[in-house]
Amino acid sequence: MKCNHTIHSRMHHYGWDNAIDPILTVTPGQTVEIETIDASGSQLAENSTDKDLLNLDFEKVNPVTGPIYVKGAQKGDVISIKFLEFMPDTKGWGWTANIPGFGLLADQFPDPKLNIWKFDPNNPTHSIFGKACKIPLKPFCGTIGLALEEKGNHSVVPPRRVGGNLDIRDNCVGTTLYLPVEVEGGLLSVGDTHAAQGDGEVCGTAIESPMTVSCKIDLLKEQSIKFPQLETTGPVTNHFDQKGYKITTGIGPDLMQASRDAIGSMIDLLCKDTGMDAVEAYMLCSVCGDLRISEIVDMPNWTVSFYFPKVVLE
Repeated sequence: MKCNHTIHSRMHHYGWDNAIDPILTVTPGQTVEIETIDASGSQLAENSTDKDLLNLDFEKVNPVTGPIYVKGAQKGDVISIKFLEFMPDTKGWGWTANIPGFGLLADQFPDPKLNIWKFDPNNPTHSIFGKACKIPLKPFCGTIGLALEEKGNHSVVPPRRVGGNLDIRDNCVGTTLYLPVEVEGGLLSVGDTHAAQGDGEVCGTAIESPMTVSCKIDLLKEQSIKFPQLETTGPVTNHFDQKGYKITTGIGPDLMQASRDAIGSMIDLLCKDTGMDAVEAYMLCSVCGDLRISEIVDMPNWTVSFYFPKVVLE
């Protein structure tokens, strides 16, 4: 689509730092086409193997394109970003990895494992995993945020009150994201685009895929919010709901352990039903399954559920 501005991926940076000079200034209401790099910072490619994961330089992961200065934005305002289009690069590819030491079940899966995905870049509707799994795609922006008021360089890895590595799969076409402004101009940056991800991103990676993001940037004066908020224009899971779900649970006084138990049970179930390796089931859960808090009031135990869409297996 035609936008007011275009930013190329070479204009990227690592970490959030309000001292980084903006590469573009926009007027509220304008549209911007933002080219991103995959979450590995181009350290992985279509021909990469499991061994390449051992050589990742984590100082170069999760680069973000920007920052963008929004005219009139001041502390206490809100910048809104409406996602208009996600276009994969011409190769139509992505990757998912079990990276040693990273992910919800890192202690259970110590070895590196990499899956390279392929899909139609002009019509990214699905991609194949293994011999039989067909994954519906839903391109979205994993990392998008503003600069923090605190000086210095802050890691991109954890999400923050001004956004960042949110990994909310509903930051997709049609959604409007609202971010609280802490510094003049906001200083918006975008990266970590995904072709698909389940809620929780349990192995630590989704289908990490370089894309160009088109969005409309607006400004809401004196409408302070404490944390990011989103607004969608329609259903958020109907691409998975067609055949129902397999659901496992974890129950106990610790939400993290209950989450681990729910995921572990689903991995066991998928291995039993399909014959796939456990690490493959783990990665598959990360890209298309949803981790949910089902109950958090009946103390002392809480219920966490994991929903795996059956459409993937048919």
